[in-house]
Amino acid sequence: MRVRRLPALAALLLAIASVALAVALAIGDFPRGLVVVAGVLLAALAAWYAVRLRGAARVIGLVAAVALLCAAVVAIVLEGELLLELLVFAGLGLALAAARGAFAVHVRLEPAPPPQRPVMFFNPRSGGGKAERFHLADEARRRGIEPVELRRGDDLETLVRAAVGDGADGLAMAGGDGSQAIVAAVAAECGLPYACIPAGTRNHFALDLGVDREDVVGALEAFTRGGERRVDLAAVNGRVFVNNVSLGLYADAVQQPGYREAKIRTLLETVPDVLGPGAQPSHLRWDGPNGDGSAAALLVSNNRYRLGRAVASGTRPALDRGVLGMAAIDASGPAAAVEVHQWSAPAFEVRSDAPVAAGIDGEATTLTPPLRFTLRPGVLRVRIAPDHPGASPSAFIPDTPWGALTELVRIAFGPASGPTMPTEPSAARAAAGAAAVPPRG
Repeated sequence: MRVRRLPALAALLLAIASVALAVALAIGDFPRGLVVVAGVLLAALAAWYAVRLRGAARVIGLVAAVALLCAAVVAIVLEGELLLELLVFAGLGLALAAARGAFAVHVRLEPAPPPQRPVMFFNPRSGGGKAERFHLADEARRRGIEPVELRRGDDLETLVRAAVGDGADGLAMAGGDGSQAIVAAVAAECGLPYACIPAGTRNHFALDLGVDREDVVGALEAFTRGGERRVDLAAVNGRVFVNNVSLGLYADAVQQPGYREAKIRTLLETVPDVLGPGAQPSHLRWDGPNGDGSAAALLVSNNRYRLGRAVASGTRPALDRGVLGMAAIDASGPAAAVEVHQWSAPAFEVRSDAPVAAGIDGEATTLTPPLRFTLRPGVLRVRIAPDHPGASPSAFIPDTPWGALTELVRIAFGPASGPTMPTEPSAARAAAGAAAVPPRG
């Protein structure tokens, strides 16, 4: 708690000072400050319309957005208070950084006996070659973990099942989240401990589990000195995923041949087809908010994401709540304003009259409707190294701004008590979830 008190105090002081300075500038520059705000808002609106169009119309829109933004900057410079306004933004940025530090925690997990014959599978190509760069195979052997390299043409699930058949009593994966899902599914089915080694590109699952993504080698300590917790696994039409399944805009983009080489450009080229003036309504249907086919994208996740927040946005506070998280992105409203509808349910179904393009943990595939999403509570025994956080960055952050502010004040001035891990699934709930894991293949 004492380690978190200083960043909490810094976040509060920086936020108060920045807001006070911003109010003083707004009062002193009124009404000229409104011109700057209007210019920035109009620039954002022009850019949004531009990405929904193609060809010359897109170029004109982007040029207009840049011109409006430049005009706003010029207005700030002419006011002669550029330094003070930069101080406001810098102060708010530092306040957010300090708040992230205040909410960052280290959770002590229940100690667990190390497996006697753990096996780590690794993809040498993942994450730009992290496995080779960090000498993961050698580091694994040093800790009594057998490394198995995934070669081109190998079937990962076959390799994992063969290792279990040969007596492996612990399974780890060093690679992307799609590979993590395959190994995690077998580990859950066999009731074996599993460790996530963050050797992929983004390592979203590792982040939400509480694995330090910068400490690739240290993650191996999960099988030597680690603690254990249980988390949920989700599945769509029987295929397990650890993060999410995307349908709509992003799913259409990942289907494109050039997506891996030029992700942003491919995504921008897909936007007009989904959000442009001539875009056809989605053929997807579901029961719930915005289930009428007007959503531009639908995200179904293994537990709910924290979206649209200043701190730890895009992470999942917990992976053991026993529910799927749904987020439908709608851009069909007035002025094509974007709305995000979020809800949760233990199961979910998407209907369609045609095969559905999907991105499962970032990997492109096509699914046969109906798409039946299920959640298996508490089926995965996860081992995490003792020096790693052990919980998501958003695990202890209240969901509302007022709640977050109140918690910062409590950390800064309250009694020195550490956080406790949210309640894990009960043994009965975990057993029920384990029974729901069908054999793969």
